[in-house]
Amino acid sequence: MSYTDLIVKAMTWQYPETIPVSSWIVPALWKKHPQEIRDITARYPQFYGDISARYDYDASLPPTYREGEFVDEWGCVWSNIQEGMEAIVTGHPVRAREDIRALEIPGDRTGRMPHGFMYLRLLDLRGFEEAMLDFAEEPPELQILIDKVLEYNMLQLDIAIAKNDGPVQYFGDDLGMQKGLAIGRDKWLKYLKPCFAALYEKAHKAGKLVYMHTDGCIWEIMPDLQETGVNMVNPQYRANGLENLVRVCKGKIPIHLDLDRQMLPFATPASIEAHIRECVEALYLPQGGLGINLELGKDVSLDVIEAALAALEKYRHYPDCAR
Repeated sequence: MSYTDLIVKAMTWQYPETIPVSSWIVPALWKKHPQEIRDITARYPQFYGDISARYDYDASLPPTYREGEFVDEWGCVWSNIQEGMEAIVTGHPVRAREDIRALEIPGDRTGRMPHGFMYLRLLDLRGFEEAMLDFAEEPPELQILIDKVLEYNMLQLDIAIAKNDGPVQYFGDDLGMQKGLAIGRDKWLKYLKPCFAALYEKAHKAGKLVYMHTDGCIWEIMPDLQETGVNMVNPQYRANGLENLVRVCKGKIPIHLDLDRQMLPFATPASIEAHIRECVEALYLPQGGLGINLELGKDVSLDVIEAALAALEKYRHYPDCAR
């Protein structure tokens, strides 16, 4: 059974045969250990397909992962001093609040909806401090800017949906900080929830299930995300806490759990297996609602990577593996 089939069953409570597992390798890890990572991925085709044979670092490297500067369609300047790692926005094109009214949405119609397409886009355009002042003071320009970003996203989503022949539409936007939402839940409900609801309604009308990746501590709005039309949330283990995820989500909100990336650089083979076992035992239900994601950065040792993948292969068959 394909990963897509499994993730759809997990999203829709249709008793997936195994827990769907995905793993993403940060380009910097490929750059650091090119042959070793090719060998490892070749040993786990159930997670990586034939990536070991077809992966081309230079050809596949996104522009924001290249060393230097990149200017996106909105005029945001991304700066990168570590090739293979994601850049950050250092040039914010709408620093003055009065410039919001004159801002024009980009003219490209490619269907590109990158990570950070809505909330983070506001921060990229204004800069974090100015955006926080906007949310605190609530000038009319805040809603004007939100409306412009949403208009652009709605146009792009039409094209993205037309290009997508699969059952799932994927979205990514980091809404949380380490201990909560920077703008607070009330402001998020007022300004951002309607945006996601409009976008996800469009996806549902096109017959797509909605998967949303979002980093940070977001457990308090996960029921709200479900109300906007999210069929599965991809939350972080560390920022949200396993107890919160069990309490808020188990049996109610399907999640594709992002394993503890902050633990991985300091993990041992034994501790990473224990971590995976703990997550699966806490969140598993036979009807579904659970997937597992492993993101591997350049600071994760090769023995821990091997142990993590072996544990994922074992525990994706839970509860059979425990008998």
